[in-house]
Amino acid sequence: MQGVNLVVAGRYMEKLVWRRRKEDPDLVKLWKDRLIRWRREPAIVRVERPTRIDRARTLGYRAKQGFVVVRVRVRKGGRRKGRPRSGRKPAGLGILKLTPSKSIRWIAEERAARKFPNLEVLNSYYVAEDGKYYWYEVIMVDPHHPVIKADPRINWILNPANKRRVFRGLTSAGKKSRGLRASRGIPDIVKRFKRKRRLAKRPGA
Repeated sequence: MQGVNLVVAGRYMEKLVWRRRKEDPDLVKLWKDRLIRWRREPAIVRVERPTRIDRARTLGYRAKQGFVVVRVRVRKGGRRKGRPRSGRKPAGLGILKLTPSKSIRWIAEERAARKFPNLEVLNSYYVAEDGKYYWYEVIMVDPHHPVIKADPRINWILNPANKRRVFRGLTSAGKKSRGLRASRGIPDIVKRFKRKRRLAKRPGA
């Protein structure tokens, strides 16, 4: 029981450190140094361990063989498109306000999958950003690894229906962009709370 309490306390501290990363002077300096280093690295880098271990474990990561974590840098803003050489009206240039239908996180997942074609994308999470870039960490799984095949919690990814799942919008980011979330708009619990408060304000209630 004591071991369980230590694990819970450790995960709480990890979340607390993440929430205070912009308040604590030591954490502010740590993240500033990290971003300086990450900007000089390639856009897609394999990392030894997750930067946010609590978030990674929540999304299915396990510290065992067959799991790979990749950090992806994606530029901010809409799509970049060159200005056409031939003449036309300014309204017909087609270079501004070209916002993609995919989220930036989904784009990051696809780029990681193209970089490592033998791996499948499990999930991803936000890590950092500056004025120009976003950084996401993508959790990837090797479906051919014996450890993954023997693990009943993750071997569902071997099913042929999950092959190249990121390119078919089957990851969490893909489903969100496609509008397939179970609850959209105001959550039911908020609706019940507002209705209860509205009824309490009625005269004679």
